[in-house]
Amino acid sequence: MELTLDAATTAMVMVDLQKGIARGTAPHAAEDVVARAAAIAAALRIAGGTVIWVHVDNALDGKDRLKPITDAALGRAAGAAERVKAPDHADLMPGLNVQPGDVIVTKRGWGAFHGTDLDLQLRRRGVTTIILGGISTNIGVESAAREAFDHGYQQVFVEDAMACRSAEEHAGTFRTVYAKIGRIRSTADVLAALGAG
Repeated sequence: MELTLDAATTAMVMVDLQKGIARGTAPHAAEDVVARAAAIAAALRIAGGTVIWVHVDNALDGKDRLKPITDAALGRAAGAAERVKAPDHADLMPGLNVQPGDVIVTKRGWGAFHGTDLDLQLRRRGVTTIILGGISTNIGVESAAREAFDHGYQQVFVEDAMACRSAEEHAGTFRTVYAKIGRIRSTADVLAALGAG
């Protein structure tokens, strides 16, 4: 089905395209995901839509970080010491070409809605449809997608503007989650729907 978008009621929400996360990804290289996100953002700005960048950051003392007991620790072997984050970990990637009118949302965990003003920012702008992408497909982006679904938003998942640690995890999330809660499209499809393709 051909994708149609009303830019006035559409927001692009890109998750965790930041220096500490956007690297070592599959099936799309992080640099390609960043370039595609920047292209969608530019087209959406011209069309009159909303551009939102979500990144994760925590207090210097780390007391606002999630610390559940798990069988598999994210990004490190279970039982291994916690990795020290670089000072620029939360900085958005420079290739995104973030503009002064863009909305920046800071989260403290996986979900982009919980504990943030993302829903408020969307609703006050009259947004009903979200173009979603970022890194990681099956963690931060999927958490945002599930929350957006629960909040009643229409969603367009940009397959080639997402990536994670493995092609298998990426494909699995699209097959088992995204196809059930929204529409899966490519960057080219989204750009065409915004009149930029």
